[in-house]
Amino acid sequence: MLYRQFMELFEILDSASASGAQVVEYFRSIVPDCQAETYPLAGPKGHTDMVRILIPGSNGKSGKGTAKTMGILGRLGGLGARPEQLGFVSDGDGAITALAVAAKLLDMQKKGDFLEGDVFVSTHVCPDAPTTPHEPVPFMGSPVETWQVNKEEVTDGLDAVLVVDTTKGNRIINHRGFAISPTVKEGYILRVSEDLLDIMETTTGKLPKVFALTQQDITPYGNGLFHLNSILQPATATKAPVVGVAITTETTVAGCATGASHLEDMEDAARFMLEAAKSFGRGKCSLYAPEEFEQILKLYGSMEHFQTLGRQ
Repeated sequence: MLYRQFMELFEILDSASASGAQVVEYFRSIVPDCQAETYPLAGPKGHTDMVRILIPGSNGKSGKGTAKTMGILGRLGGLGARPEQLGFVSDGDGAITALAVAAKLLDMQKKGDFLEGDVFVSTHVCPDAPTTPHEPVPFMGSPVETWQVNKEEVTDGLDAVLVVDTTKGNRIINHRGFAISPTVKEGYILRVSEDLLDIMETTTGKLPKVFALTQQDITPYGNGLFHLNSILQPATATKAPVVGVAITTETTVAGCATGASHLEDMEDAARFMLEAAKSFGRGKCSLYAPEEFEQILKLYGSMEHFQTLGRQ
């Protein structure tokens, strides 16, 4: 369970002075020589603190091993919307969930349990992000552009990516808890991973939930099209398969709402991603079927143009 990690991180992040340095200091209180870093990232509406950490596996590529690397990215506009809103906003759920997974992995290593593959975890810390109009509820804005965050988080070394993001401001998935997306790869929306469905059933003890995607949801921000939210934006910047892990509610909840974070839902999502990372590093979990993807390319060609802004 990850309840302790969530509680400790919430004390750090639910603050007008929350910073990446405080998060890295927390990680180093668990494993002093952990590979964690933070640095400012400036954008058109201010700045945020990027936080990145690599948790090496026993057979990970960082140690010249052969096991594949899982990326876990916490997507958000900001942890807070100060001064308009006071306190931790719903939009911060993705960030704290990704950071809790990193903290748990470090704690596991301290106790002698190492995953086989490397795990790369990244998000950013911003306690005073702007808001932007959106239907049916306002979006949390961000001080930086999505492409800037992609550049920092989505590297060639990632073999698969799970993106955790608050996805409550919609009427697409009406379920409180979390839901996963179909796999997105190189502009294609592929079938849902059976392996991830199995892991979701095991970790929740319930039937799995899957949320719908449209083609425009997997295109880059900035093209003028409606997007469900930013959960699949990393898929525009990588050839690796990407799956969204959406923290959801039955009702439509604004990302800038405070008092709207549910610990049990975030912890469910975190355990799911932790178990997925364990299986992925062992080669027991796949986000897509490579042979089927090759057949799709042979029959229908590349869809990589959907990873771009299109015709301008």
